[in-house]
Amino acid sequence: MDRRQFLQASSIIVMAACLPGRLRAAEKKKLYLQPMGVKLSDKDVAMVKEALREFYAFEVVDLPRIKMPKSAWYSPRKRWRAEKILDVLEELAPKDAHRILGLTGQDISTTKGKYEDWGVMGLASIDGLAGVMSMLRCRKSARNRKHARIRFAKVAVHEIGHTLGLPHCPTRGCLMEDAKGRASTCDREYDFCDNCRKALKKWNRPIPAFPKIPWPRPK
Repeated sequence: MDRRQFLQASSIIVMAACLPGRLRAAEKKKLYLQPMGVKLSDKDVAMVKEALREFYAFEVVDLPRIKMPKSAWYSPRKRWRAEKILDVLEELAPKDAHRILGLTGQDISTTKGKYEDWGVMGLASIDGLAGVMSMLRCRKSARNRKHARIRFAKVAVHEIGHTLGLPHCPTRGCLMEDAKGRASTCDREYDFCDNCRKALKKWNRPIPAFPKIPWPRPK
């Protein structure tokens, strides 16, 4: 290859790299979904996937369903300790996992303040590898299954937000707002607030600028 041919080839490579969408799939980091315990419906999982793909520029990958880990069972309340599930998920995460999120329909809990065993919709490590979430509390007082499914998807975005470094947000209606044990808090949430979105951008987190939000704006 002479110098002119080399320069032409180099220009083509640079132009291809600059084209919108080019090589984007190869550059995406992987977010693994780990179904656990009682099987969730395909529609429940599909809604979670759609939300995660819109709010984060991840490649979302399914893992085979596994049983709930015995190490996480909390016999006094007959439910599962979320922080112990996180430990299991971190061990199970594939080597190329950027994040892993456990999905279950069974009750999960953790210690919160003065409460030794507080039931939660989800839990995640701040700026960590793993998160876990349960559909069970999303169904409480829900109008129908679709309503519960939207709540569940919002919880998914919330928990992955924690793994990317976001704490709970004081802004009412932000997806990072603390539910404080009430599933109904999800109903007023819609998108990240400006502060949370700016923080993710500052930290070079993989978020699209204009997500197609898969739920209606709260009235």
